[in-house]
Amino acid sequence: MPLLSIRDLTVTYGSKRNLFGKPRGFVVPAVSSISFDVYGGETLGLVGESGSGKSTTGRAILRLVEPSTGRVTFDGVDLTALHRRALRRQRQGMQMIFQDPYSSLDGRKRVRDLIEEPLIIHGIGRNTRPEMVEEAVISVGLPLDALSRFPHEFSGGQRQRIAIARALILKPKFVVCDEPTSSLDVSIQAQVLNLFTKRQRDLGLSYLFISHDIAVIRHVASRIAVMYAGNLVEIADTDLLLSRPLHPYTRTLLDAVPRIGSRRSEASGTTANELPERARSFGGCVFSSRCRFAQALCHTEAPPRTVAHPGHEVACHFWDEIDAREDAPA
Repeated sequence: MPLLSIRDLTVTYGSKRNLFGKPRGFVVPAVSSISFDVYGGETLGLVGESGSGKSTTGRAILRLVEPSTGRVTFDGVDLTALHRRALRRQRQGMQMIFQDPYSSLDGRKRVRDLIEEPLIIHGIGRNTRPEMVEEAVISVGLPLDALSRFPHEFSGGQRQRIAIARALILKPKFVVCDEPTSSLDVSIQAQVLNLFTKRQRDLGLSYLFISHDIAVIRHVASRIAVMYAGNLVEIADTDLLLSRPLHPYTRTLLDAVPRIGSRRSEASGTTANELPERARSFGGCVFSSRCRFAQALCHTEAPPRTVAHPGHEVACHFWDEIDAREDAPA
């Protein structure tokens, strides 16, 4: 049984409503009816280029952004049906670590107060908070004297360690990690990723790990879900997806990854920093305007998510033809 279950989750922007409750003006679907599960102790990587809806998905799961439709079930509880007080109780078991550790930490507070704050909010450990805070800061590899200092006194990697300690002090079951290493140097990234792995092992955590960086996702995720224009286009075990991608967009992402001895860089690849406007249009496959394999059906009918192989699902009308063609000898 999954720890987290997402069913037909949709988030729309620009959906202002009139007096009769009907939408007025243009509605942009940031996330379009996606479904997936996260199991206990696993890391599901959520990958896609900028604007694909990854971060919105993570925020909608915790209801930091309100879903327009769909259901989010965590540990058997439907989060989308909860009122504010009940949702706060459930959030003790769900936390989020953001991309920029500096903006996510209140610079006016000392580290001790920042890490202790979740305990105060949830009324936990009134008599043992000092010890819990000290244990938390040590667990992320920082010295105890860090507790008396302010966030601006630390490097980016150290600030992210503080953010991790703050998120994990409640000992949650599930954590959304939203590009938590993208603002760090490569050498520091590896240290922080290893910390995530260690804390997962120690606490039995489940992660939804959001990143645009395939190399990062490869390092931490046991399964990968690929998003494009708010749609989930492929999901599979990490090794299987990286060795045999079935969706043309996944192939494009992997082709754009720099390789040793190659002059090609991500910036010169076929992906773009922003999704083309046509990708948000209704009807047909969202990737059809960029897909070199697109046929007439792709422009008129959205493909269903199909089980291509056990544990490997893809939303493409012609995935089997493409797979056979790409694997055929030259």
